[in-house]
Amino acid sequence: MIISRRSLCAGALAMPAIIAGSRLAGAADPLKLKLSHQFPGGTLDQGDFRDRLCRRFAREVEERSKGRLSFDIYPGSSLMKTNAQFGALRKGALDLSLLPLPYAGGEMAELNIALMPGLVTGYDQGAAWKTAPVGIELTRLLEEKGIKVLAWVWQGGGVASRGAPVVAPADVKGLKVRGGSREMDLVLKSAGAAVVSMPSDEIYAAMQTGAVDAALTSSTSLISFRLEELSKSLTTARDRTYWFMLEPLLMSKAVFDSLPPDLRMLVQTVGVEMESFGLAGARADDDAVAQIYAKGGAKVVDMGKSVVEQWREIARETAWKDYAARSPSCAKLLELALAV
Repeated sequence: MIISRRSLCAGALAMPAIIAGSRLAGAADPLKLKLSHQFPGGTLDQGDFRDRLCRRFAREVEERSKGRLSFDIYPGSSLMKTNAQFGALRKGALDLSLLPLPYAGGEMAELNIALMPGLVTGYDQGAAWKTAPVGIELTRLLEEKGIKVLAWVWQGGGVASRGAPVVAPADVKGLKVRGGSREMDLVLKSAGAAVVSMPSDEIYAAMQTGAVDAALTSSTSLISFRLEELSKSLTTARDRTYWFMLEPLLMSKAVFDSLPPDLRMLVQTVGVEMESFGLAGARADDDAVAQIYAKGGAKVVDMGKSVVEQWREIARETAWKDYAARSPSCAKLLELALAV
């Protein structure tokens, strides 16, 4: 029998849906899903709160489903590389991930709004996105791409530096800096920095070799990736910050849709319940990071209101304008976000 190249391609494209359907066809049979993330692994009670959130989610779903649904958790990008996870979710090749949304900005430009410097400046504002038009539209766009949002998790971030504190825009001139998103990089470039792009789990090696002089990342990552071992100074997010990232718990929509109705309801219910845990963890780490770095001998400073506004002014003229010009969809999201 001769099989055409067109037939092979069609079969390959259909395969994720076929696999998801076959895995979930027996609704009465126990089902085990894979949950991947890039952060260091721990336990239910110890370690990076993002890993603990995933473990708590898994435990609650397994207990309430009486074992019908359980999870294998793969921390530290041990199942697949960090930047491959979003695409794997879309295809149904990965079941769940807790993932910083801007990491997928190359596949879906709209997602860069999830780390738009100066746009979100507080946790309450970030939380309000979920039920506001901006959150509803972002959710719709993700579902169109095959992604289901189960839990909204925002994190504030600061700056670890191998040298002097990086506080105001003038402080980055001439430095090699990791920003965390395309838009943050635009702001840093405008301020005179040379930008370096990488996931947060690669920052330690880059700072160790001198490839990066300073790095912006969440307070939790500043702790979990042990950057205090390489840093002489820290700028915290505990007072205020211009760096807020959305790192939600995501599920493949193909897998979600293939679950029985009661299990779909269960994973959504437990996902929402995890949001308060995520908020408490993020806020606690904004304070804890200052103590950890000070204990290690680093100089610890905070951001004042005037400094945040300096960064925001640069962002308005660079990142915000660039993002809005990328597509009508991006422009609409930014307009909706500015209304929150």
